[in-house]
Amino acid sequence: MPGKGGEPAAGRGEQIQAAEREAAKRRLLAEAEADRIPVEETMRAVPDRRWLRGRH
Repeated sequence: MPGKGGEPAAGRGEQIQAAEREAAKRRLLAEAEADRIPVEETMRAVPDRRWLRGRH
């Protein structure tokens, strides 16, 4: 049968590439989650004085 010997190798290569892409995606998501700043902290980071400057 034509292609029977070549298909598994090509399919295996595609599987490896898909697995590598998935692993890279998971690493990026894990890194982004580790670097994420919770909203509560970003709200606390803004000093109240910033909003009072224009009122003097």
